[in-house]
Amino acid sequence: MMPGMTRTTKLRSGFTTGTAAAASANASVILLMTGKVPDSVQVPLPGGEQLKIPINGGRLVGEKAECTVIKDAGDDPDVTHRALIGARVWKANYVQGCGKISIQGGEGVGVVTKPGLEVNVGEPAINPVPRQMILDAVQEALASSHGGTHMDLFVEIFVPKGLELAKKTMNERLGIVGGISILGTTGIVRPLSHDAYKATIKSALSVARAAGLSEIILTTGRRSERFAQAIWHESRQEAFVQIGDYFKFSIDASTTQGFEKILLAVFFGKAVKMAQGFHHTHAAKSQMSMERLAEWAVEATAEETLAKMIRAANTAREALGFIRNDYPAVVGAVGERMLRSAHDLAGPQCKVEGVIFDYDGTILFDSMKR
Repeated sequence: MMPGMTRTTKLRSGFTTGTAAAASANASVILLMTGKVPDSVQVPLPGGEQLKIPINGGRLVGEKAECTVIKDAGDDPDVTHRALIGARVWKANYVQGCGKISIQGGEGVGVVTKPGLEVNVGEPAINPVPRQMILDAVQEALASSHGGTHMDLFVEIFVPKGLELAKKTMNERLGIVGGISILGTTGIVRPLSHDAYKATIKSALSVARAAGLSEIILTTGRRSERFAQAIWHESRQEAFVQIGDYFKFSIDASTTQGFEKILLAVFFGKAVKMAQGFHHTHAAKSQMSMERLAEWAVEATAEETLAKMIRAANTAREALGFIRNDYPAVVGAVGERMLRSAHDLAGPQCKVEGVIFDYDGTILFDSMKR
């Protein structure tokens, strides 16, 4: 928790890159038509409401007008927070316009290179909802200009530091190169929402399926993925998907995509949560996990002293210190229960196997007995 923030502090919402792009496009049209940069614009959101967005600045460059917005993610930990999102607008050289608006990606906007995403290969990574928001924003600005609705325009979205920001995202894995994606389904960023992570998981699974893979390797983060890649070193990059704490969601999404086999590669602490059937494996439930782990330890070893030590442990890492060397049967019990939980979620059509790592990458449990 941040200094000075109480549990009742209301976290501040922000707006998406799609909203920022739409606002920039709206302001650029106004600049093109009037020669003036507006201080702010009203952007139509997918839900029907409007959001007032401040304009950072703008300028006319020859026959092109460009304006920028500073992306505000509110209190959400977003890599694009405070990023500059811009739009460049110019008239098409047509004798008779029919109101056609062409949207393209400029500097810092990624290009899709792999199938399976919402955007076709070769297109700029501007998702359908943001694309429609940009169209709506441009049309609204044209309508307010009295007589400009039949004008044909080109709209180029750009992000000056997009290539640098993209290195902090999963874009490369998803086959999006050259910059960030312009995203958003509601136009609003809800602080600490799970939607963005879930969307990334779904996209990664979709890309893997489109690549022809029938087997997926689910890890909980970068370290577990690195260790998994050392095991399955011949697997394609698309086969590895980081799921964070989203155990049930990721299993469900994998089966929905039609994967025939799921491989789980996780650390011991997450494995204990999965073994208990927790749909979300956040660390907040650690004490409950220690109690259940102690019960399993007694069943596997009949060692009440071991169970007492586990109950007193603060974390699964600490408990593993008591178990690792002398009680492999306890780790085995966790592994078997983890697979059972995953099987229950996946159903009979999908095979599930798994590996549990020590925190240094040592394999503690392997259902495939490699």
